[in-house]
Amino acid sequence: MNWILLIIGGLFEVGFATCLGKAKESSGVTATIWMGGFLVCLTISMVLLYKATQTLPIGTAYAVWTGIGAVGTVLVGIFIFKEPADFWRVFFITTLIASIIGLKFVSSH
Repeated sequence: MNWILLIIGGLFEVGFATCLGKAKESSGVTATIWMGGFLVCLTISMVLLYKATQTLPIGTAYAVWTGIGAVGTVLVGIFIFKEPADFWRVFFITTLIASIIGLKFVSSH
C-alpha cells in the first residue's frame, strides 16, 4: 500500500511542477490559480511521501519519489510545454525509469 501512496505522491510532484510552469506562462488571476494548484499538489505530495516513509526506507522512498517527479516532469515538458525530445534526453529518462524500477525490486519492503 505504501508503494501506491509513494507513486501517487510522485504524480502530485509532477502536478506541482506543471503548475509552476503554467503559472510562469500566465499572469494575474490565472497565475494565482496555478500557484494555488502548486500549493495543493505540493502539500499532497509531501504528505504522501511522509506516509510512505513510515514503512519504506527513506533513501529508497525519496529516490523513487523524486524519480517519478523527474520523469513525469520531463514528459510534461515534452508533451505540454513543447520542450525538445532528442535521443539523449529520451535515453537518460529511460535509464532513470529503469533505476526507479530497480530500486522497487531491491527494496526490502
